[in-house]
Order: sequence, then structure tokens, then C-alpha cells
Amino acid sequence: MSSQASSKISPHVRVRFAPSPTGYLHVGGARTALYNYLFAKKNGGEFILRIEDTDEARSTQESLRGVVDDMVWLNLLWAEGVDPVTLKDVGPLGPYRQSERQDIYKKYADELLNSGKAYYCFLTDEEIEKQREEALKAGRSPHVNSPYQDWTLEQAKAKIAEGGKAVVRFKTRDLKKDYILNDQVRGEVRFPSDMVGDFVILRSGGMPVYNFCCVIDDHLMKMTHVFRAEEHLPNTLRQMMIYEAFGWQLPEFGHMALILDEDRQKLSKRKGAVACGLLKEEGYLASAVLNFIALLGWSHPEGKEIMSVDDMIQAFDISRLNSSGAIFDRVKFKWMNAQHLRALPNAELWKAIQPFLAREKMDLPQDPVWQDKSISLFKPYMEVLADAIELYKPLNDKSYVILPEADETLKWEPTKAVLTAWRDLLVAHPSDFLTEDEFLKLQDEVKNKTGAKGKNLFMPIRVAVIGKPHGAELKILVPLIKKSSLIARAEQTLTKV
Repeated sequence: MSSQASSKISPHVRVRFAPSPTGYLHVGGARTALYNYLFAKKNGGEFILRIEDTDEARSTQESLRGVVDDMVWLNLLWAEGVDPVTLKDVGPLGPYRQSERQDIYKKYADELLNSGKAYYCFLTDEEIEKQREEALKAGRSPHVNSPYQDWTLEQAKAKIAEGGKAVVRFKTRDLKKDYILNDQVRGEVRFPSDMVGDFVILRSGGMPVYNFCCVIDDHLMKMTHVFRAEEHLPNTLRQMMIYEAFGWQLPEFGHMALILDEDRQKLSKRKGAVACGLLKEEGYLASAVLNFIALLGWSHPEGKEIMSVDDMIQAFDISRLNSSGAIFDRVKFKWMNAQHLRALPNAELWKAIQPFLAREKMDLPQDPVWQDKSISLFKPYMEVLADAIELYKPLNDKSYVILPEADETLKWEPTKAVLTAWRDLLVAHPSDFLTEDEFLKLQDEVKNKTGAKGKNLFMPIRVAVIGKPHGAELKILVPLIKKSSLIARAEQTLTKV
């Protein structure tokens, strides 16, 4: 005998992302949220944000705020859940924080207790550990064998009244069958019922465990589909048993492959920045993050790689989710971010780099024409927004300093003549800024006046512009630096010769 999930798809889709506020939003969690969001949008359904904060010791308001802010940054906005500003409930089926739903869970736990499908268990941790050790020595599965499973509810309540501490366990003894799940990603998955013993649904303090509250919430919040990472697959048997105990219809389940690092191990924070907040700080664009993680387990039917969210919604089909692990290729990620970055209009990109420039306290021209010109010149050299710091630093007078690596160049015999000619030609130049052609012409005039050429010409001028003999092409930088600044830098350099 087997219990099998229905494959019927509800006409009105409801899906959820249910993070635990015990840390940052990992890119794996962001991918789960994205797939649920795309599925809801593609099918005209609702995307719900539920907070699974039953881990009292680790759940924090700070983590919740971080997760919500990252979701807003990614523009994965939800129809119901916690308000992104106040963190209060928005929607008709709340509370949307599990810590505020304990009365609901107790009601359904009592229903299972009253029907004999669950029982109070008074086993201590020491007794459970001893049972497991004995079972393993005998070659048996280390399932809990509770002497309290046949107690009447009255006996158990009397012991509790005397001060006894009990968990509530779900009774599996009579479930002698296989459970079959028609997984939307992995196909048919068979679970023998003896995979699990009697499992806890309420802790002794009344807080529910994940598998119990997850089922209650998904049913009451009318979830039609549950798409989550494959690490949740072992939980599914317990959840199917609980659905069956209440006589509720299963949602459609889909378990997505893990994201792997370059060593084909599960992606972890020890291998670098995998927190969405850190990616934002490094200068990745939300659009590029979504594009990249979308392709970690899903593919566009036409093989497209660079996509907007609207492109993804239009093409998204759960049948194209891959059941094998996807490699988080950081080189490709940066390349993809560069494509999104370079596609931005100049004014939008200028706005996007402002937090990075402000971090370095750069004093740059406020002229929109100058800003547009600088973006046009620098955009091809940017992969992430943080790259703007090093690109713009030579343009900031406060950052100009003559570095020790310039010492040798400053000792060369032609250097003083080159710098003097360079300064004098700048003073005589009529405009506030040089064009690229004007700079090249001035450089040739310095050559003609001094006879210097090659590195004896270029390197002293570069020191006078950026404070070091090697670096960015001067024909790119000089047209972005005010003539008065170039003169002041040349005079400062001359004092070192």
C-alpha cells in the first residue's frame, strides 16, 4: 500500500519563501525566493513571505531586517507577509511569523492528541541517547521507542499536572506503507515509512518543530506549490504523514538542486561572499544577481544568458529546473554583472556608483556633462560598481599623492625639463579642460621642447598627473581633470625633483 501525492495543479497559484531570521540572506535562499516569485508571476498567482522564527535562540530582529532589506533590494516583492518598513503583518492569513502562531499550532497538536495520532512523551535526553546506542549496537534503526505511546491522554495530562515535562510525538507505528511523492523537479520519490520513528511535533516548551508548523502554515495559508532546496527532501516524509493525518491535500512539491562551489561542495560562506548584502557592498547589481542565480539550476528555452526579470517571467517553466547541482562560477558572475552594468544609461550608472565614491570622500565635479563624459570613458573598465573607486581616485585632488615608486623617475636628468614644459604649456592653454586631442598635442610639444621621448617623456608626466609612473592611460584621465588641478599637481611634483 502506498500514499501518493496528487499531481493536480490548482487554478490559483500561491507560493511562499519562508526564511529563518538566523543570519543573512544566502544566494541559495535568494534563488529559492526567485524561482517561487517567477512561478507566481508567470501563473498570475501570489508570492508570500513567511518568517520561520521558531528557533528562539538564534532568531533575531536584526537578521529579519537584513533578510527583508535584501529581498527589497532584489525587488522580489511579496503580496502578503511582513511589511518591508514596519515588519508588521500585511495580508489576511497572518500572523506571518511562526513565533506568533503558537496558539494555532497547539490547537492542531491537540487535535492529533485527541485522535490518538500523537502522544505526550516524557523520555529524557539521556534515555533517548541510551536507546539509540543500544539500537545501533544491535544493528537496528535508532528510532525512538517510547513507552508512553500507549498511555491514555488522561494519564499523560495527570503526569504533566504533577510537573512532568513532555514533548508531543507523532505516532508512526501503524503507518506501514511507502509514501510516494511526484516531485516537480526530481520525478517520483519513494519514502518507506520506516525511514522515521515517532517524531517530535511540539517541544516541551510548546514551540513547534519545523516539520509540523510548516505543514500547518502551508495548509492554512493555502499554498498550492512548495519549491525549496533539495536539503529539505528528507523532511518531506514527515510532512506527508502530517498532511495525511489531517486529511489535507498535499501541495505540489519541487526540490531544487544545491548550489555548489568550484570544488563541487555545497556553497558556503567560508568560500567567499555568498551573502546578498555582501554582494551589494561589493558593487554587484541586483539585476545581475537575479540573472546569475536564475541560471543556477534553470535554463532559458532559447539558451539566453543575459536577461531581465521580465524575460525570466515570460520564459519560466518549472519543467526546466535541473535536478543536478549547479556550480557557482564567480568569474562568470562578474562577467554577467559587467554586462548589466554596461547596459545602464550613464545617468543611472553615475547614481549607482555614488555610495562607493562617497565612501572614499571624493570631491568630484557636479557638472552633469562632466559626469556623463567620465562614465562614458570608465564604463568599459568596470565590472562591479566598486571598481569606480580606483578609476575615479586619480580625478580627486584630495587623493593625489606622489608615491615612493615615483622616486626613480624624479631623479632622471630630463624629468625637470619635462615637468616644467608640461606645466608652462598647461598655464598657457585657454580652456578649463583639455580634450584627448589637445592632450596628445601638448605631449608632442613637450617632446619637441625638451627632446625627451619614450619613458623619459611619458613617465614624468604620468607622475605629475597621478603620482606614480605606471597606471591608467593619460589620454583617458587628463580630459577629466581640471586644468588648474593639473597645474597644481605639476608644481607639487616639481618640488620633489
